[in-house]
Amino acid sequence: MTLVLSETDDQGIVTITLNDPETRNAISDHDMIEALLAAIAAADADPKARVAILTGAGTGFSSGGNLKKMGASGGLNDKQPPKTRLNYRRGIQRLPLAFEALEIPVIAAVNGAAIGAGCDLTLMCDVRVAGESAKFAESFVKLGIVPGDGGAWLLPRVVGWSKACEMALTGDMVDAEEALRIGLVSRVVPDSELMEATREVALRIAANPPHAVRMTKRLLRTAGQQSLGDILEASAAYQALAHTTADHAEAVAAMREKRKPVFGGE
Repeated sequence: MTLVLSETDDQGIVTITLNDPETRNAISDHDMIEALLAAIAAADADPKARVAILTGAGTGFSSGGNLKKMGASGGLNDKQPPKTRLNYRRGIQRLPLAFEALEIPVIAAVNGAAIGAGCDLTLMCDVRVAGESAKFAESFVKLGIVPGDGGAWLLPRVVGWSKACEMALTGDMVDAEEALRIGLVSRVVPDSELMEATREVALRIAANPPHAVRMTKRLLRTAGQQSLGDILEASAAYQALAHTTADHAEAVAAMREKRKPVFGGE
């Protein structure tokens, strides 16, 4: 079975699907991690790719860790703590770093439950669209463990300190409407319309000059970690590049001529 499916359409939209519904798309196993990393790398290396959609096969987005392999020695954990540390560093912790480095925007189409590391996987994405049956839980504490995949860094940056503490310290489930209220997702749509609605957002992103989209994403990603002065300097450097692109010239010409622009990614 192919654990991660990837397909790119004519508009440059890459749809990446976690494809292990028997484990509810658990992402802690080595093979799944490698497959997802490969899909991300392929999308990043494709010059035609403009935006990616990440979703899960079956009735859920991702259950996070594989419960069947949790215990005294299974999955990422080992009887020897130093080996467990290495398992995390060489395993699931590579995912947030890969998503952080990915240049094209990623939209999570959250179908059903996104639990534990599955919730954190949505946080690694740039935009989150939820079906009405979607549920989120930063539930590590209920298993007597901590967020080992970067959730403690990701969650407060999305929902704020207080709500992040509430979610992580209680482990309670958050439904789609609550997720919208706290800013965990940007919109909630009927389950039957999830992929269509997510694709509509993707098309609006893909319609813009790809170099400008990638540089804008990079500025947004780094803004929370740098001073205003540093971001202004980076913005000036990126702008110097953007002004030389053919797509910028086309955008200006199209506005002056009152026509729809055609961007070639140059």
